[in-house]
Amino acid sequence: MAKLTIDGVEVEVADGTTILNAARQIGGELVPPAMCYYSSLKETGGKCRVCLVKVAQGSGKDPRPMPKLVASCRTPVADGMVVQNLTSPEVLEARKGVVEFLLLNHPLDCPICDQAGECDLQNLAYEHGASTTRYEEDRRTFEKIDIGDKIKLHMTRCILCYRCTFVADQLTNNRVHGVLGRGDKSEISTYIQKAVDNDFSGNMIDVCPVGALTDKTFRFKSRVWFTKPMDAHRSCTKCSGKVVLWMKGDDVLRVSARKDQYGEVKEYICNECRFDHKSVGDWTVEGPRHIDRHSVISQNHYEKIDLQKLKKEVERQLEFQKGKPLPESNPLLNS
Repeated sequence: MAKLTIDGVEVEVADGTTILNAARQIGGELVPPAMCYYSSLKETGGKCRVCLVKVAQGSGKDPRPMPKLVASCRTPVADGMVVQNLTSPEVLEARKGVVEFLLLNHPLDCPICDQAGECDLQNLAYEHGASTTRYEEDRRTFEKIDIGDKIKLHMTRCILCYRCTFVADQLTNNRVHGVLGRGDKSEISTYIQKAVDNDFSGNMIDVCPVGALTDKTFRFKSRVWFTKPMDAHRSCTKCSGKVVLWMKGDDVLRVSARKDQYGEVKEYICNECRFDHKSVGDWTVEGPRHIDRHSVISQNHYEKIDLQKLKKEVERQLEFQKGKPLPESNPLLNS
């Protein structure tokens, strides 16, 4: 076990744990953002650089700081390590620069993008980005590609997080797509359409942090904040059958896998559950999906609110903003 301090909060984790996952065990605002890392997919991380943190003390045995900012998703912890995230102006400035780079070629498609309202890049730009851009050159553009009858690829929106390639590599028997080219010529290859024949190819939609891979059966049907997400399940021989139904009235507009508080899929679902069962009668509805109150989807909040819990959460956030350390045993940190 190793004890380390992140933004003044001490936590003890197993040896080999990354800084990012150590921060997630604490929870709250001090968790670095991540656009390419996915805990359930091996070898992910280290590509987007938005999770950069400053290691002010390498370990208890060697207190020297690391000379440069490190990717928290790929850097293992050490006993006695001291990490600065939100408390380091250097980290915040670097993160702001990374966001600016991610947005260089990204189109202003938010008003027409189906990912709007649940887009990781949108949230990241709001929290860490600049209000204006300094980029004056022509942006790279690509034609929209149908990579099957259910998935559309907008390569212009892609930030090359590689998540879709890891899904195809680790959830399917034969990955037949990848990233071709180098530098600003890099792109997901168009022969990705061969991969959609697999029963789990639809999971590429769920892991995509932007609107590059979208569900063609849901395109332009509704904004997510006008839908009501419901937890549901069915008996399925291919997957767990545990999903989220995005409903409008009695109509099921789309089916997606369930995600945790960090936007990562808990259990991957098959294409049959995702695309072939769009009737409420096909599912056992468990109840309303819990939506984080910071999400725009929660504007139509319809589940019972625990006011005492909400009050404690607000008080904890105010204490954090004033510079007070977060209580290590606070159960809200992992809620």
